[in-house]
Amino acid sequence: MVQTKQRFAFKMKLKPGCAAEYKKRHDQIWPEVAQLLKEAGVSDYSIFLDEETHTLFAVQKQQGASSQDLGTTQIVQKWWAYMADIMETNPDNSPVSVPLPEVFYLA
Repeated sequence: MVQTKQRFAFKMKLKPGCAAEYKKRHDQIWPEVAQLLKEAGVSDYSIFLDEETHTLFAVQKQQGASSQDLGTTQIVQKWWAYMADIMETNPDNSPVSVPLPEVFYLA
C-alpha cells in the first residue's frame, strides 16, 4: 500500500536581526541535509518569515517522517548547532518548534 503525503506545518522563532543570515544559510543548505530530508519523504518544504514578530512558519509535505523527526541523525544535530546562534532553541540545539493544526485547505 502506498502511503499518501501529508501536509505538516509548524512555527519557530528567529532572533531579531538574523533574517538575512537565516536566508543565507538556507540558500546554502548542506547537500547532506537536503538529501536526508528527501530520503525521509519530506518534499514541497517552504519556510516563511513574519518580519514583525520574527516568527518562521514552515510547511512541508511528508511521507513518513517530518523534518522535525530527524534529530537523532548526526548531520541534523550538526545543522542544529550551526543554526543555534540565530534561532530560539532547546537545550539540545533543536529549534523550538510548535506544530500548527490545519484548519482550512483548498485543493
